[in-house]
Amino acid sequence: MSDVKEVSEESGRNAQSDAANKIGTEPVSKLLLKFSIPAITGMVVNALYNFVDRIFVGQAVNEIALAGLSLVLPLMTIGMALAMLFGIGTANMISMRLGQGKRRDAENALDHCFFLLIGTGILMIVFGLIFLDPIISTMGAKEGSEAIGYAREYFRVTLYGSVFFLVSFGLSHCTRAQGFPGVTMVSMILGAVLNIIFDAIFIVWFKWGVEGAAWATVVAQGCSTAYILRFILSKKAVVRLNFRFLKPKPEIVKQIMAFGSAQFLLQLLISIVQLLNNKSAGWYGAAALGVENGDAVALSGMSIVGAILMLILMPVFGINQGAQPILGYNYGAKFYRRVLRAYIGAISAATIICIVGFVIVQIFSVQLVRLFAPNGSDALMEFAPRAMRIMILLIPLAGFQIVSTNFFVVTGRPRTSIFLSLLRQCIALIPCILIFGKFWGLWGVVSAAPVADGFAFIVTGLMILFELRKLYKKSKES
Repeated sequence: MSDVKEVSEESGRNAQSDAANKIGTEPVSKLLLKFSIPAITGMVVNALYNFVDRIFVGQAVNEIALAGLSLVLPLMTIGMALAMLFGIGTANMISMRLGQGKRRDAENALDHCFFLLIGTGILMIVFGLIFLDPIISTMGAKEGSEAIGYAREYFRVTLYGSVFFLVSFGLSHCTRAQGFPGVTMVSMILGAVLNIIFDAIFIVWFKWGVEGAAWATVVAQGCSTAYILRFILSKKAVVRLNFRFLKPKPEIVKQIMAFGSAQFLLQLLISIVQLLNNKSAGWYGAAALGVENGDAVALSGMSIVGAILMLILMPVFGINQGAQPILGYNYGAKFYRRVLRAYIGAISAATIICIVGFVIVQIFSVQLVRLFAPNGSDALMEFAPRAMRIMILLIPLAGFQIVSTNFFVVTGRPRTSIFLSLLRQCIALIPCILIFGKFWGLWGVVSAAPVADGFAFIVTGLMILFELRKLYKKSKES
């Protein structure tokens, strides 16, 4: 009986090893489709959490409630940044350790990731509930604005699901890195479908308003967490949670954070830009739109534009994440030609998606706004469609920027990746918002995005050119 068990376990290990080794042997184009399509699906589904919430809230409550959700968005993005810090950092370690044949080290990194995600989620709950009012009051609306009340209701409830969100979103990167992108896709689809169902129940049927949208998100994320934990604890996983071999080491935590720092900083800076946009919209909105509640209307418009932009860019992040295990494994195994093919393929696919999104928004901007606010005020309909068309003028360049930023992490240059992450979201965009806003008010704030996109594209292109030359030289030598 023991012999049969040993043979079975050995067969399981061989199957798991084959799943990882295929990343270094199968055609790159096939691998990109295999990993990117589930990742794209997962990221789009993840974007639907906020997208669907806004549609239900805008249609079932009112357009000012959308302003409340806009105020909360920077806080939600911080949660995503923390999940990416530990999740993507661990995923990079898993890919490289599997490429080096060090499976036990990959499992130890995953164990560290799990506890880091749970601990961070608990801290978010405690800190957020204690300082709820001070946090919401600094998010950009004028004192006494109706939007602040909606933001408080929504954020208080979503705090309760912080652990669910961090664990499900963080571990989803780890399942993809070990050769199971389908698990990540199913987990996110499950959460999104349930979120839509519970949105309808809590908002439309129970009439809980923005609190209903928040509870729908929490319940859906809890179900996603249960699903992904069920897989990652099973014998089907190549790298699974195995606390018997956990060896807590500060060095591993530092490595995880180093590998995930580029995406973390990118998301953190996105949060800062979202906050700055909120404050700028609140400050200049009344004067630009000519109505008493112009600050809230401008915030509602920015909320709609942000949801559309997220829906366009999330597939690009999906391609980026789908390419990551391919790039990481093959770079670790010194298959440099395959690294080049994967990078070029990811850039091409990301750019196509950005171009399609650009065309759709330019043609159907008014219809997209009506989707969120079918009875939108004249001020909202004057601002939101025009702002949307301006902000995506250079979005076709975004795919190159996002994929290239992660490329430097894979090739062992995290500092360069961090700089490129800072480039658009901090070095270029924030000064543009401040300067343009001062001279041209609300429309100056809106125009800052395409200017920053163009500047970041030029700098990234120059830096990636030198990196690709070195990689091409390595591929010829090997």
